[in-house]
Amino acid sequence: MSGPPTGGMLLCRAEPLAARSPAHLLRVRLLLAPAGAWTVLVPEDKPWLTGGEGAAEVFSGWGSALAVAANRPVLGLWWEGGRAGFSLAGGFRRTVSLEWDAAGRPSGDPDAMRTLAARLGLDPVLDLKELERLTRPGSEPDPDGPDADGPARLRGLTALLTRAGLTLPPGLTPGEPADRLRGAARMAPGVEELERWGRRDALRARLVAAETGPLGPWVRGPRARRLGAAQVAAGAPLLVWAARRRSPAWAAAGAFLLAQGALSLAYDRARARS
Repeated sequence: MSGPPTGGMLLCRAEPLAARSPAHLLRVRLLLAPAGAWTVLVPEDKPWLTGGEGAAEVFSGWGSALAVAANRPVLGLWWEGGRAGFSLAGGFRRTVSLEWDAAGRPSGDPDAMRTLAARLGLDPVLDLKELERLTRPGSEPDPDGPDADGPARLRGLTALLTRAGLTLPPGLTPGEPADRLRGAARMAPGVEELERWGRRDALRARLVAAETGPLGPWVRGPRARRLGAAQVAAGAPLLVWAARRRSPAWAAAGAFLLAQGALSLAYDRARARS
């Protein structure tokens, strides 16, 4: 008789177009599909079977990396050995996590649900009350019934997240075995296969992520070109002045500005041709 199912998924609060390039940085084979205002990502491999880490560590690590690259909130959901839980990553914000054992007893960050509600813009009273109900030991009215286990708590969580725009495709249900979850993901509308990329592809994905992030206008485009030209215009005369005054410190500053500006202009020109 087989044991409790093991599996997990990532939920990125972004459309597939915004999640695709950052997801490549994970360098794992993934199935990516729209999930309402979110994107769901299901791994095709099972690194928790061979890598020395459990599903909790694997999905938490993936979620943190994806959140930083995409600059969007990412929920990593996992279930293993009768336990289940989630981690919420948000860029460079602190990651919060919560898990339940097979009997539905919670452990982890006591403020995880409050943080989740705040970061996802849920109602701080009504929605938070229902989220916190999921952290109570046992289940009402039957504390020993099927609604008490960890995967059921995750199903309750994803049901509540419909208020934050989440619509999971059919069959993508927390608690399903990884193989069945992957089969359902392959049938999801708009699904894409993300293959593992090499170093060159990963570098390209990082560049795209940087250009589409909050600092994107300063990396590439008219604003970046103006900044680069200003750095060259300031660095060149500063370097000449420092040479006349024989000032190594000012010479280093001038050289840095000149090099930074020249690299910025060259990068913008090269990316425009690619």
